[in-house]
Amino acid sequence: MQDATRTSGGLLRQTWWRARDYASVLAWQAAGITSRVDPDDLRRPEHPVGPPVVLVPGVYESWHFLLPLAMLLHEHGVRVHVLPDLGNNRRPVLRGASVLGRYLEAHDLRDVVVVAHSKGGLIGKLAMLREDPSGRIVSMIAVNTPFAGSSYARWFVTPAVRAFIPSDATIVALDAERTVNHRITSVYSWWDPHIPAGSALDGATEVVLDTPGHFRPLADPRLHELLLQRTVGA
Repeated sequence: MQDATRTSGGLLRQTWWRARDYASVLAWQAAGITSRVDPDDLRRPEHPVGPPVVLVPGVYESWHFLLPLAMLLHEHGVRVHVLPDLGNNRRPVLRGASVLGRYLEAHDLRDVVVVAHSKGGLIGKLAMLREDPSGRIVSMIAVNTPFAGSSYARWFVTPAVRAFIPSDATIVALDAERTVNHRITSVYSWWDPHIPAGSALDGATEVVLDTPGHFRPLADPRLHELLLQRTVGA
């Protein structure tokens, strides 16, 4: 990944991509904070179509962060569910998977498509393995998820980020479990400043996006087309 970046414009271009990536974070966080969208409304589109979707955000992201995806799907008739109980998603992956599993059961959701960003993909995979005995989750689309961890995580002191060290027990265990990988589509940027080794997942369907970054790919038209294709058949 880093070699490809150097040949595509060097450090200056990387810096520009990072700046745009973090600018998009600030914009989406601000939009989420000021939004008055009610999660109940997202679950009840005027003309429901397709399977229900549950959105799972990444670390330090509340459900509001994925509001642009929620609105895109909702406007096309998809029943979109979010997980306010995750808060800003700083707690361990195991707890996040438990929150997701309990939500599916409490709302009796079936044939669910999980759409996740970053850490959310780890939560989704663990839920598929251990928190979904009834098979409520049919598939997951994970965007820029550190399935094998991130080497950069060791430079952080906060537990929420250090949890992504490649040698972390949860990361290692999840990487070894491949029984659900065929139900996962791993969508990731060709260059991700947070996950230098990429988001490849053995046995999964992989889609590589042209948009560089960790956050900006959430706005990539190709991702939106994929989401609509998997949910409403558009």
